Parts: sequence; structure tokens; C-alpha cells
Amino acid sequence: MFADAAVYGLALYAVGRASSLKLRAAHLPGLLQMLLALSELSEVVRRFFLCSEDVSGLMTGFRVQALTANIACLTIIHREKISGSHMNANWIFSPNDFIANYGAILAGVLVWPVSSYPDMVIGFIIGFIVLNGA
Repeated sequence: MFADAAVYGLALYAVGRASSLKLRAAHLPGLLQMLLALSELSEVVRRFFLCSEDVSGLMTGFRVQALTANIACLTIIHREKISGSHMNANWIFSPNDFIANYGAILAGVLVWPVSSYPDMVIGFIIGFIVLNGA
């Protein structure tokens, strides 16, 4: 959720500023998203080899909150129609976050009756979606 807040915060900071600052405000979250994706992928690999246990209720609860925040932010961005590279970056990252949160909710639901494998598969997919957006 830190990555989400950083992306939105940088975009808001760049509103009304020089286009060079808007461009930097678009690139920095891309690097942050790349780190997030690589972290997600490394966590999937770690969990595959260490067979760690999931806490599906906790995972699902946090992701429902994050999904709600993503929907609210996308609504605000769409309503304001602010242009610039910094806002275009938000249009790339926000749907990715929406997909990631939805996927994590699905994984949390599937983990409870099945095993941790659905979480690892969905985590792997989410990692590549976020990496592609970065």
C-alpha cells in the first residue's frame, strides 16, 4: 500500500508544476513499482521453497481495504481529468493495483479450503503484471 500512496502523492505534488517535474514524477513510481514486482516475485519463490503458511482471513481483509482505496483513487483521477505524464503513470499503475488486489482477494479465498499453491500462482501472475506496468 506504500507504493500506491507514493504514486498518488507524487502525482498530486506534480499538479501545476513544470513538465520536467511531471516526467520525473512519472518515472519514480515506475521504479518503485519495479521494486514492488521483484519483491513479490522473490516472495513467491521464497514461499515455494519454504512452504510457509498463509493467513487467508488477514490477507483478504487487507486486500479488500486496498481495493476500496484503489476504486476511490481511480474515481477521483477520472473525475478530475488532470493531464500530464504523471497522471498517465497513475492510469498505468492504478489498474495494475486493482488487478493485484482482486487477485490477492481471490488467492485468500482459495487458500483457505485448498492450499497455499493458489496464492503462489496468483502472486506470480501479479508480480509479472506489476513488472509489466513498471
